[in-house]
This record gives sequence, C-alpha cells and structure tokens, in this order.
Amino acid sequence: MFDCQSCGACCSYSAEWPRFSTEDDAQLDRIPAKHVAADESGMRCDGVRCSALTGEVGKVTACGIYEIRPDVCRACMPGGDDCLMARRAHGLPLTNLPP
Repeated sequence: MFDCQSCGACCSYSAEWPRFSTEDDAQLDRIPAKHVAADESGMRCDGVRCSALTGEVGKVTACGIYEIRPDVCRACMPGGDDCLMARRAHGLPLTNLPP
C-alpha cells in the first residue's frame, strides 16, 4: 500500500481537482475560509497544490484539515487510478515494491 504521508501527489496535481460536489453545507462550513477557493467551488490552490497540503511532495506530507477534508479527497484511494495518475505526473514510482 502506498503511504500518503510520504507522497501528497494527489493534493498537488491540479487546481481543478479538489472540487466540492457531494458535501453538505455543514461539512463545507467546517473548512477554514483560507482554504476555500474564492468562487467557493473547491479547495484553494497555490498553483496546482492544495493550500491545506503541508510538507514536500514525494518526501513527507500531511493534510492540514485531514479530519474535515472534502469528500473528493476521501475518495482518492492509495494505489487507485487518481493516485497513480498524480504519482505519474510527479515522477513518483507507480508500484510500492522496493526498487
């Protein structure tokens, strides 16, 4: 299994990806305004990197709002298609086997 805390590629892949879609108002109200895009359509990104992501992609990362992260973030599964697409874009290994 891939370790998300040593990756973070999915959180630094596209400014169009961390979009709100299935969250209810109560869920969205819990996300700090500093992390919400100006048009309130999703997470605010600095370039392609989610503003809630801390650390260095491919080394050590964490989500600053992990407990209240949006549904789209919860749906991205380690080793899933979205995960592998983001890892590929960052030049990270696509298998979790030792080199």
